[in-house]
Amino acid sequence: MQTIARANRVFPGKHSGMIVDYANVFASLEKALAIYGAGKGGKNPVKDKQKLVADLRKAVDAATVFCAERQVILPAIEQIPTGSLVRLQRMDDAVNAVISPDSLRREFFAHERIVNTLYGAVKPDPAALEFAGRVACLAAIADAIRTKLNPNPADISEVMGDIGKLLDASITGVAMPKTAATIMDLSKIDFEALGRRFKESKHKNTDLEVLKAAIRAQLEKLIHLNKTRADFAEKFEELIESYNAGSRNIEELFEELLKLSRNLSDEQQRHVRENMTEEELVIFDILTRPAPELSTEERAELKKVSRELLHKIKQLLVINWRQKSTARSQLKLAIEDTLDTGLPGAFSRDLFQLKCSAVFEHFYESYAESGISIYSTGA
Repeated sequence: MQTIARANRVFPGKHSGMIVDYANVFASLEKALAIYGAGKGGKNPVKDKQKLVADLRKAVDAATVFCAERQVILPAIEQIPTGSLVRLQRMDDAVNAVISPDSLRREFFAHERIVNTLYGAVKPDPAALEFAGRVACLAAIADAIRTKLNPNPADISEVMGDIGKLLDASITGVAMPKTAATIMDLSKIDFEALGRRFKESKHKNTDLEVLKAAIRAQLEKLIHLNKTRADFAEKFEELIESYNAGSRNIEELFEELLKLSRNLSDEQQRHVRENMTEEELVIFDILTRPAPELSTEERAELKKVSRELLHKIKQLLVINWRQKSTARSQLKLAIEDTLDTGLPGAFSRDLFQLKCSAVFEHFYESYAESGISIYSTGA
């Protein structure tokens, strides 16, 4: 029973364990299992390795058919010499075929994941060699997709090492890029040129997903610093959903995303136009989103209030202030006093209370203590 317990112990990334029957112990093991160890539904938890090989073959076939239905012929790609321009072009075509829409990409990743998991479970059985090339091809496509979509690509040397292990020393692998693909910096995009390039692109799905990844990364950064920007994220998700539902074609979605990208670039520089720091702008946005209709003079006064409030609160931030009831009370009182005298008369009492709570919540979430915040650390 200890033999089973040790081999069958689960943890993340482990699909199964293998028992090597050196001394014909399995006959006794089966007797013990019949008495003590029947699995759910009376099933024997020990399976012959050939069953695992059969499962792998079935998973590989399913993944191959899935790709073929999207004009990605894996056996043909495997026959092309590794590192050749033709193979790189075929890999780019394969990525473009399965990278979009989101549901299709998730389905491809599901196929690749189960194939990779079963392949790892079958190794080091020699039967795994039959599938090595196909597993490597699927892994290469999956890694290329992740590289395209990762806005902050990490050093992939470890991934390269894993791929090498996957193929074994005796198997010729798939050439992988030495560096990750460059992700677009929205603030430096020539949107007109990008739009023209997209119209002529042969890999529109890939271009679309790279733009989506860049926008998503920019949104996460902007909203992390200022939660009142959540409307941008809602608009982004609505556009993606409309494309997935078939309400927009790929050209229409790309054009809408370019418009959104321009808006995000403008939003990123809005604090400069408002003559405020990013920290001051957040407070101003909390006070004005939503707010009654305000005159130019009242908006200017709210900017002044935002600067004053930020200065006051920073003076009250002490070590571990969030855990100290006295420190929290001082912050709340400072917020209420400043807004009570600073908010225009158009703000109702209920809206005043709402703004006080929202400002306190912002400081609680964003400022750990004096000199430490999401603005100072970039966290």
